[in-house]
Amino acid sequence: MSIKILITQYIPKEGLKELFDRYYVIMPGKAGFSSDEQKELIADADVLLSVFSSPVTRGLIEAGKKLKMIANFGVGYNNIDLVAANEKGIVITNTPDPVTLPTAEHTVGLILTLMRRISEMDRKLRSDKVADWKIMSNLGFTLNGKILGIMGMGKIGQATTRMAQTFGMTVVYHNRNKLLEAVEKGLNVHWLSKNELLKNSDVVSLHVPLTDETRYWIDGCEFQLMKETAFIINTSRGPVIREAALVEALKTKEIAGAALDVFEDEPTITKDLLLLENVVLTPHIGTGTIETRIATAACAAKNILAFLDGKEPPNRVS
Repeated sequence: MSIKILITQYIPKEGLKELFDRYYVIMPGKAGFSSDEQKELIADADVLLSVFSSPVTRGLIEAGKKLKMIANFGVGYNNIDLVAANEKGIVITNTPDPVTLPTAEHTVGLILTLMRRISEMDRKLRSDKVADWKIMSNLGFTLNGKILGIMGMGKIGQATTRMAQTFGMTVVYHNRNKLLEAVEKGLNVHWLSKNELLKNSDVVSLHVPLTDETRYWIDGCEFQLMKETAFIINTSRGPVIREAALVEALKTKEIAGAALDVFEDEPTITKDLLLLENVVLTPHIGTGTIETRIATAACAAKNILAFLDGKEPPNRVS
């Protein structure tokens, strides 16, 4: 029987041509496969191409009697039950490279939108709530000269650093492991402890994976350390921030504002966040460009093709 590849959600075929040419590929229409449909179809699949927004549960993995590989569409893979996958010896890959620049772009876009009050002013103009246009009204903050604290200096953190520096921002970072001195020098950054970064930064931007260690990494105590004029940006994973603590910090003006592309319980959003003016929200679109979706599909396909050809996949994470 030929190799069978199951794709859980619709993704661009432009990046999957060789998979379709060489193997039997099952991919849904734009509505995607339901959980029950996935369980039924995975029974005789050799490879699962999963999407970061679609859970790969223990039940789904156990239903895949022939499953040998999970190729995740996205850099994060917290949607996969890693314990269940590892118990079955399943190879897991992700797609880090295509998402780097788009996520950094979106991060800087959120910083600009929040600090310059772009979306807030747009909303108010549309609802006729801009009371006056005087020279000292509707003021925001410039990026030039501000300190940006990057928490998680991987590829996305480094790309964000370079973009932010073009606006005149000074960048500090916190990482579990310090970068090599030559890398720090090349990026023109220096390491701070987590607490020191929070105390000194005008903008804090999160770029860490979701793990047991980073879940609720930013909570009430962390917001208390930040400046009252500081902003926080999250384009990593929602549960890195405890949203109830964020809402409290915003309401009590412990911090000046927040911009979120990810949420603690996606797609549900804490209602208070929708009501606050000093908040910018986007629906997990950090990588949301058509070019990125095609490139990510091609990267996932490259991982699958290497594995099925008996080679080491370029982006293996297990």
